[in-house]
Amino acid sequence: MALNIHLSALGCRLNEAELNQWATEFTSKGHKITQSTDDADVFILNSCAVTAEAVRKSRQQLSKMHRDSPSAKIIATGCFATLEPERAMDCGVDLVVANADKSQLVAQTESMFDLDSAPAMAMEPEATLFARGRSRAFIKIQDGCRHRCSFCIVTVARGEEVSRPIDDIIKEINALYAVGIREIVIAGVHVGGYGSDLDTDLKALVEAILAKTDVPRIRFASVEPWNLPEGFFELFTNPRVMPHMHLPLQSGSNSVLKRMARRCRTEDFAELVATARASHPNFNITTDIICGFPGETEQEFADSLAFIESMNFGHIHVFPYSKREGTGAARMPNHLDNATKKQRVKEVEMLAKQSRQNNHRSLLGQQDRVLLENRTTNDADGRPLRFGYTCNYLRVAVKGTTEAGQIIDVRIDRLDASGEYLVAGQEV
Repeated sequence: MALNIHLSALGCRLNEAELNQWATEFTSKGHKITQSTDDADVFILNSCAVTAEAVRKSRQQLSKMHRDSPSAKIIATGCFATLEPERAMDCGVDLVVANADKSQLVAQTESMFDLDSAPAMAMEPEATLFARGRSRAFIKIQDGCRHRCSFCIVTVARGEEVSRPIDDIIKEINALYAVGIREIVIAGVHVGGYGSDLDTDLKALVEAILAKTDVPRIRFASVEPWNLPEGFFELFTNPRVMPHMHLPLQSGSNSVLKRMARRCRTEDFAELVATARASHPNFNITTDIICGFPGETEQEFADSLAFIESMNFGHIHVFPYSKREGTGAARMPNHLDNATKKQRVKEVEMLAKQSRQNNHRSLLGQQDRVLLENRTTNDADGRPLRFGYTCNYLRVAVKGTTEAGQIIDVRIDRLDASGEYLVAGQEV
């Protein structure tokens, strides 16, 4: 019996990377990954719990799956399902697979249907159909974190650090490259800590990817700004390593960072950013900022704004602080009201918009290489534009009809009237 499996994820890039791993295992056993919800025998949601809103969305999506497809089996995994399995079951879920048991998810799914053996014909054991039609894939290199930031529930849900062997990662990348993936994004809970349990490190992993794969673009997802190995930024002199990193700052105030139990102060962060930008002239740094952390004073917020402005970030994900039971921050005094948090988010977002547009304008008139994606639009005259991303991860709409998945040379002509993306013409 072959199953039709529908996979979906909420939250972090690591959740998306895990979908691809499961899809590969399911197809190798003869099951089918389906994008349609109409013919699915099984729905699997990799849930999120990073904020109260993420929990709400996880519950909402599970309930919708059960309501729309009552005869299908619903499997919940991920951080929400791990932290609150009873609430997940209340949404019509048939099986909860905790983060610690994710390696057994496929086997547990088959056991729900009393499948004692794999279907007669296995499909593409080395390259999942889940990746077809895509140009970018997220690669899970490790799980868990040895640190405990006071606001973070993810480290509770994900547990201790566990790194994947380099050979396993190389095998996955080569399989994805074979089905058309042209950019891999390295993901994990604490990417900089990769290899702490394997007597290796992140730099050695990337060097192995460069030596043993042909994937043309290597990028990093979110990387905490500490524990990076010595000489790490030397990697970016290789044109296959994209000059962009998402380094979560969380606050530009050292006193707030101390209450957050962060291992990086503003001066450390500034030094790291300077080192990164010295490795490539267009190195793009993006970040996360939490507004309204417990006890954040007007002066602390003003200090944070000033530091954020000095960093010239290419993009900022801005969040109001969200209380998560089970974390140290939830027990702190002086929680701010929602109106104050909302106002501070608005101020950071205004600063972020200006900083983003400054970064976009810095590329005007330059040449770059863009990986084209599926999304398209038209210009004011009705001519086709296809979206993609520059090497340093700035969004660009490219004139012409070149198919998705191609990496092409472009000339950056202008900033769109919306200020949200660049417009480029192809270089001949």
